[in-house]
Amino acid sequence: MGQPITVTAREGSSPSVWMFDLNRSLTSMAIERYPTAERAAEKGDRPPDVLAQRLFEIGATAVTIYSNTVTVEAPAESWAELQPKATFLIEHLFEYYGDDAGWSFEARGMEPVISPVK
Repeated sequence: MGQPITVTAREGSSPSVWMFDLNRSLTSMAIERYPTAERAAEKGDRPPDVLAQRLFEIGATAVTIYSNTVTVEAPAESWAELQPKATFLIEHLFEYYGDDAGWSFEARGMEPVISPVK
């Protein structure tokens, strides 16, 4: 089932950018940039690719992942709702990992749970 990731969220230098610092690296020293949801889907099913796809589904407009930092761009006015959802998605990324393990919500026959925070 995996362990949750510890996440610290902080605002970026622009109101449309938030950064999420994790207690583990997702990309090692590689920088993964996802300018669109389509690009995230094209890249594959590695953990950073899956996370980017999920972040686009909740409203991100661009995602960059470098080691243990996830930088997310979205409309500034959406961050009050988006920040707890993004944090939740990152925290629970590794709960179900790998196709054979059925890590995705869909593979488990579940509706995606975005956040218990309302």
